[in-house]
Amino acid sequence: MAEISDSLWNDCIGSENYHDAKATYHAAIFEQYKLCVEMADRVSARRNLANTFFLTLHTGLLAFLGAWLSQERHREVSVVLAFAALLVLLGMCVTWWFTVRSYHQLNRGKFEVIGALEERLPARTFVAAEWRALGEGRDWRVYLPLNRVERWIPLLFAGAYVLGFAATMAL
Repeated sequence: MAEISDSLWNDCIGSENYHDAKATYHAAIFEQYKLCVEMADRVSARRNLANTFFLTLHTGLLAFLGAWLSQERHREVSVVLAFAALLVLLGMCVTWWFTVRSYHQLNRGKFEVIGALEERLPARTFVAAEWRALGEGRDWRVYLPLNRVERWIPLLFAGAYVLGFAATMAL
């Protein structure tokens, strides 16, 4: 706990920094800091929405394909049609993977800015203290960053599509 406390407070910022013109300056920094934290939160919310969209889309397509292929009259799917469907599905997986990656990069940049702003505030709650409390994401038992998990989901769907294609062609 002392390690977190040591990383939480900025030694060079004290109550003397919050008088007169300095107070106005620090209030402006704090307002920008709040805006950056809010924007980072919004990016995370949009990332979750994108993941929900892709997960729903792929789940619906899998249900449709499973139902469609289970009917007797559709068992004779041409190789060209099945391969075209596989390419579209894999393209959607690639798009999903790059979307997740892009949101991760965007949030990483936002948290670098938040960290720089925290250097001007009395406490460094997000970048120094909270991240240290979470073991900086090194030990999955303490904290497993979501981006490490969510990157695998499009790859798992892609693997399922390839295996499904191979099984369909083997019939």
